[in-house]
Parts: sequence; C-alpha cells; structure tokens
Amino acid sequence: MRRFGEFAFRLRKLCGLCLAVFALATPMPADDFKVIAHVGLPVNEISAGDLRSIFLGTKTSLEDGSKVTPVMETNGAVLTAFAKTYLGKSGAALQAYYRSLVFTGKWSMPVAFATDSAVIAYVARTPGAIGYVRENVESDGVKVLKVR
Repeated sequence: MRRFGEFAFRLRKLCGLCLAVFALATPMPADDFKVIAHVGLPVNEISAGDLRSIFLGTKTSLEDGSKVTPVMETNGAVLTAFAKTYLGKSGAALQAYYRSLVFTGKWSMPVAFATDSAVIAYVARTPGAIGYVRENVESDGVKVLKVR
C-alpha cells in the first residue's frame, strides 16, 4: 500500500509539472491581439484566409486591388500567438519559412519591429500596411480589422 501512495504522489507531481509546462508553452489566445491596418485601406474586416496569404507572401493585394504589406513583430508572445492562430506555424517555423523564401528569391522579409508601438507607428504612416499588436495596446492612427 505504501508503494501505491508513493506512486500516486509522484504521479500528481508529474501531472502538476506537465500542466505548468503546458501553461507556459501555450501561446496567448487569439483575442489577446488585434489586427491593424493603415486607415486608408478600404476594408474593415479581412478573412483569416486572406490574412494567412498576406503574411505567407502568396497575396500582395486585396480583392479590390489595394496593395497590402505585412508588418510583424520580431519575436515574443504576440508573434507566437498570431503565427499559430492564423498561419499554422510556430514563430521559429515562420522565421524559417521567410528565410527560405528570401534565399530562393521568391519574396523579401516582411518589415518587422520589436515593439507594438513601432508596429503601430509604421502601419499608421505606410499605406497598405497591415500588422498585429497586443489587444490592450492603444492603437491611435490605425484601424482595427475584424478577422472573419
């Protein structure tokens, strides 16, 4: 009986450790970031498929012909959450994907910044720019797009 109690104790510790690792490894939920665009972009919403195509370099304009340019954060929880939610990749896999496109001459690296404020400032001054930032960040000067 003593062995079973020791086994159960160790199993609980292991489960607790697994839950802690899972909590740390889980990216922020999709509602913890928002997609932003230059105010001149003639849309207020974008499909998840279009967003994916824009950030994977397979689409450079919207249905109405408006040119779009992806803008991203260089690393961190926002990149991880956005990449997993809309691109189906980890942040590292996304960076590797971009490097392969650059190496083969198919695309150039998207514009990237280290902070939300830098992304917002660039999107605000660049026609056609589309990016993402934390949900709770003040985003004056840009429009927030609804993703459908």
